[in-house]
Amino acid sequence: MNNIIKSSLENSMSYEAYRSLMLKLVEQESTTGVDKSADKIDFTKLNNRRMKRWDKTLKIDGKAKKRLLDFNANVTWLVITESWCGDSAHVLPVLNKVAELNPKITMRIVLRDDNLELMDMFLTDGNRAVPKLIMIDNETGNVLGTYGPRPSEAAYYVKRFKAENGKLTPEFKEDLQHWYNKDKGNTIVEDIAEMLSRFQPSFSQ
Repeated sequence: MNNIIKSSLENSMSYEAYRSLMLKLVEQESTTGVDKSADKIDFTKLNNRRMKRWDKTLKIDGKAKKRLLDFNANVTWLVITESWCGDSAHVLPVLNKVAELNPKITMRIVLRDDNLELMDMFLTDGNRAVPKLIMIDNETGNVLGTYGPRPSEAAYYVKRFKAENGKLTPEFKEDLQHWYNKDKGNTIVEDIAEMLSRFQPSFSQ
């Protein structure tokens, strides 16, 4: 296993620990990351509310459950994030639900700004975009695949908007939040099921 990945795993936290950290940050009027600006602190507060809602309301339907449970390799999902990241607030609760569903999957979390060497191994279009999921084979330590920072449909919308407008506007970001709320995690579940299915044949009994 790559030493950077190994070190990051050793210093990672569970989803439950990450949620406890966010609650503590909200109480302390703070945020993760190097930038402790008022905006980042406000985003952490907002994201804590979003995650609390998703933790309570997210459901995975029967068909998707079967696809996710068919995966039978022991893997670890190492997820890079920050508390202020709006995409993370929608994506991480879904990843956690999937990991809870399949006992073969262990999910661990690290903070981007505390793990820049790791982050720089998994850039998105040259950017330190989060959340980023790294799927690691527990037996070999090999990286099997990555996911993020956004679900496929949202990533397409973002790419198209940037191509047409140069950068994301506040109005687009608000529309993106509406998309997440309307989608209810379904695209993420489908994306993850598809990712897992690509590695399933080599692990089948």
